[in-house]
Amino acid sequence: MLLALDTATRFASLALHDGRVLRYEVTWEAGRQHTTQLTPRLVAALEELQLGPDALSAVAVSLGPGSFTGLRVGLAIAKGLALARGIPLVGVPTLDILAAAQGRSRRPLLAVIQAGRGRLCAARYRWRRGWQRREGPFLTTWEDLLASITRPTLLCGEIDERGFQLIEGLGEQVTVLSPAHCLRRAGFLAELAWERLRRGETDDPATLTPLYLNWP
Repeated sequence: MLLALDTATRFASLALHDGRVLRYEVTWEAGRQHTTQLTPRLVAALEELQLGPDALSAVAVSLGPGSFTGLRVGLAIAKGLALARGIPLVGVPTLDILAAAQGRSRRPLLAVIQAGRGRLCAARYRWRRGWQRREGPFLTTWEDLLASITRPTLLCGEIDERGFQLIEGLGEQVTVLSPAHCLRRAGFLAELAWERLRRGETDDPATLTPLYLNWP
């Protein structure tokens, strides 16, 4: 059973996936309470499936970009489980999780999360047997990001009121995906992690670090 943890922003998500079936998933607005909320939810998830910690065979975690505290909490728990139980660890970039939830399209995809103080973390994707990242992640603003769009584009992720106001002025140039598709879900993190595990790709708990972005 693979445990997937995403605590990169104020929205957190947890999933248990057995390689075939998504057995459990919960996504919630944690705010800044990741430290106090994540472990009780993990315990509740295992209890609901009548499993113990020994049932875990791998752990996946969102690597960032994201908030310093959120990423630190998720990575600390993921590393602790991997080291204590001797199970594989897989880190996945935060914006790749958003992209993985979207359906196939000929249009390019932009995935964004809030970075505070009017800034965004963003990445660009194109469909090549799945969404492949072609640029980013990078720090930007709504004004600069939207000004860079030169063709009809899909947009998903954390969009604030300022973003919606600016996007409305672009008409059909930008299509905002539905709220459900804009929410990061640990089920997709789990699927990405299983793909890496099947290819024999894992990360070293001793050296894996969060992905932080700094304004130039």
